[in-house]
Amino acid sequence: MNARVAERARWPARASRGFTLIEVLAALVIVALGMLGVIEAVTQSARNGTYLREKTLAHWIAMNVITEARLQAEPPAVAERSDEVEFAGERWRWTMVVTQTEVQSLRRMDVSVRPVDAPESSALATVTGFYGTAVGPAGGGVLDWNGTQTGTNDDEGDDGEGGTKPPKGDGGQDGQPTQPNPVTPGQTPEPPPSEEED
Repeated sequence: MNARVAERARWPARASRGFTLIEVLAALVIVALGMLGVIEAVTQSARNGTYLREKTLAHWIAMNVITEARLQAEPPAVAERSDEVEFAGERWRWTMVVTQTEVQSLRRMDVSVRPVDAPESSALATVTGFYGTAVGPAGGGVLDWNGTQTGTNDDEGDDGEGGTKPPKGDGGQDGQPTQPNPVTPGQTPEPPPSEEED
């Protein structure tokens, strides 16, 4: 009887005992690992945001360089040139390589942009553009970039004024070419009527 009373007397003291040191350390390790994962995810997100911002700015600078070259009256020289520019509070270096294409009237422009303090091989953006003449409307010759017509096509049906003549062949009453007889499915087409000389 006395042993049972003594066991009940010791039970409240055993129930109010706290965590052991090993349990506290294990909990701290688990929390620390979780916090490291969260910090790494936030850091990666911030790094990606900075990279995308710089890449977008570099792309804009390259597009500006190509647009300025296209607006010039003379085509850019076939060579490589570079310069520095300040954009969005930062210093950038762009490099443009101009090459002659197989089409004599077109030149290719490759522009790469990077921060000034970045290595030369680490371009954030590379944009390609062309300078030259473009084919205009059908029969209307070619147009240069400022919209001036520079010539006409020498097609067989050209009438010398940028337009085209109607196709040659038998003419109808008003000079228009005659159309072949319509053929319905399963029917043999009839040959066109022959002209009889008077």
